[in-house]
Amino acid sequence: MIPNDTIARVCHEANRAYCESLGDFSQAPWEDAPAWQRESCFDGVRFVLVSPDAPPSANHDNWSRLKLAEGWRWGPVKDAETKTHPCLVAFELLPPEQQRKDILFRAIVSALADPPRAGT
Repeated sequence: MIPNDTIARVCHEANRAYCESLGDFSQAPWEDAPAWQRESCFDGVRFVLVSPDAPPSANHDNWSRLKLAEGWRWGPVKDAETKTHPCLVAFELLPPEQQRKDILFRAIVSALADPPRAGT
């Protein structure tokens, strides 16, 4: 099995690349990402591993709970200093491109955490 820290790194880098495809260049590479951001990714990996059948919206709910517990709140722009984030809304209210982040994250964790099957 691939270690959780490697899975978290792959998820972060995939999310960073996806964000860049949308014109968002605010994500730092894994090695330069702040500790809070890496820990959020680790938490997401752990969540998927303990709830493999949960829908992507559950990932978002888990992420939102973590952010709120850390003092973040909704704001029109993501700002780590003021702890505001525009994605602190219900999953259903996220634009499709933001929902895809949770879908992509879950798919990566599932693909890397499961042992490969013969013939695949």
